[in-house]
Amino acid sequence: MQLDVSSSQLLVTDSDFENPNFRERLRETVESLLDLKVVPVFNENDAISTRKAPYEDSSGIFWDNDSLAGLLAIELKADLLVLLSDVDGLYSGPPSEPQSKIIHTYIKEKHHSEITFGDKSRVGRGGMTAKVKAAFVASNSGTPVVITSGFASQSILRVLQGEKIGTLFHKDASLWEPSKDVSAREMAVAARECSRRLQNLSSDERKKILLDVADALEANEDLIRAENEADVLAAQDAGYEKSLVARLTLKPGKIASLAKSIRTLAHMEDPINQILKRTEVAENLVLEKTSCPLGVLLIVFESRPDALVQIASLAIRSGNGLLLKGGKEAMRSNTILHKVITDALPGSVGKRLIGLVTSRDEIADLLKLDDVIDLVIPRGSNKLVSQIKASTKIPVLGHADGVCHVYIDKSADMDIAKRIVMDAKIDYPAACNAMETLLVHKDLIKSPGLDDILISLKTEGVSIYGGPVAHEVLSIPKADSFHHEYSSMACTVEFVDDVQSAIDHIHRYGSAHTDCIVTTDSKVAETFLRQVDSAAVFHNASTRFSDGARFGLGAEVGISTGRIHARGPVGVEGLLTTRWIMRGSGQVVNGDKDVAYTHKNLPLQ
Repeated sequence: MQLDVSSSQLLVTDSDFENPNFRERLRETVESLLDLKVVPVFNENDAISTRKAPYEDSSGIFWDNDSLAGLLAIELKADLLVLLSDVDGLYSGPPSEPQSKIIHTYIKEKHHSEITFGDKSRVGRGGMTAKVKAAFVASNSGTPVVITSGFASQSILRVLQGEKIGTLFHKDASLWEPSKDVSAREMAVAARECSRRLQNLSSDERKKILLDVADALEANEDLIRAENEADVLAAQDAGYEKSLVARLTLKPGKIASLAKSIRTLAHMEDPINQILKRTEVAENLVLEKTSCPLGVLLIVFESRPDALVQIASLAIRSGNGLLLKGGKEAMRSNTILHKVITDALPGSVGKRLIGLVTSRDEIADLLKLDDVIDLVIPRGSNKLVSQIKASTKIPVLGHADGVCHVYIDKSADMDIAKRIVMDAKIDYPAACNAMETLLVHKDLIKSPGLDDILISLKTEGVSIYGGPVAHEVLSIPKADSFHHEYSSMACTVEFVDDVQSAIDHIHRYGSAHTDCIVTTDSKVAETFLRQVDSAAVFHNASTRFSDGARFGLGAEVGISTGRIHARGPVGVEGLLTTRWIMRGSGQVVNGDKDVAYTHKNLPLQ
């Protein structure tokens, strides 16, 4: 009414659309309404319609809202048609069936014979069959169509922003189909097959593979460094954050360090097929609990090309297949490292044991492969980890934040405290185990030792921010938040009343990663070690020790702050699960009538 235009309804039938003059007036009317910022609503009236579905009644031009929408899109020469459904898009079969997978781009020649439709929609007269027919007609006439969920938040906006959601219909879709690219699903299946061959090798044969990988890395160091330097230069030119560039860089000595950790891993006890427990269930009926690989791992990582090497070596040692999805900023580094490692794999196992996903497969697509991928390990920003945890049914191992604390107690040896604080902050500021918050007992506010630590931090270029108390007492800028991972030359300082206050602060603002106390009071130290509920808790040692290689795990796939499966730095053991093997002599249950259970623990063999 603000535009002096009254709302109204107009009844339209098939015969109207058969009239060329009507179709022209329709286009002009809609264009005029849109110019006036009025959104016209078209609706096929289910309540009074007697028309059957198009596959039952060939008469007429439209049968339901889907066919009406397709017809209007053609008549109005729309740029895009979005059809909303009660599911995420078109699936290869009924969405409720686990083997059904979403089809992101519909290609008739490929998908028409593969799709099995389920029941029609619970609401309205249509269903996915009607939507596909309407989408196919409209797209062939030049209007792209996306079928997506009407229940998901901001679906239409996400489509307009170009996100890969729902199912796209386009008349040129068949031209986009890659001819030679191997899909991530095919890579995962191949990795599982290769992992089974790897498991069949002897312990010495698997050990030799790792030693060959270590040798290959050192032999190709110059080539690896050259590709990495190209990535670093490109990242700097693109204006990436300094912390990301730092994680991207393979520093001098890094290849040698990685090779050393791989050799350490090779010489460790074989983790596969270890008998963990033996039980005599009944006479001549023995049950064994044994270690075995998880299956296929998906590692999604940003920058950190060294993570590719660590994870690949752990996958080989643990007998797992592996898919790697790295960030574009490390493309050259990842490609050369992947080639060097897979070239060292014997033909009896196959290079496809470790797949590097370089196609246009997006992370969201990979995370839907829950039938062929057994564990996801994200390595990157807290945003990446949080997004992955929220968007997959596959178990996720990792941590979103690395807000690590060092607490200096009133009884601390300040020389030791200085060494620990300086190392925890400046040894590698971008690492997830670097100190982000320094907690100090209030009795040390005016101590020379604390002044020395703060001056040393500033001299090294560390920006210091304060909590409410430290901000006032030390006259330093106020920290925006205690729960903040700087990943750079910066940290927060705050004063606390005692060890219990420090523990409470860590529980409230920390990330359950790694926390440290510096004190000479053994009783206070034990209180801290027992009560701080983090994956790693240290006394008089730098938080930087929280690392798989430094723990003697050989390498690590990441650090987990979760409480199920694995916690802290995760090495080979975190990539294993168990299976039960029973050896009998013809026993049957038969209602437990003829079984005399002994449940006797037996020695491991």
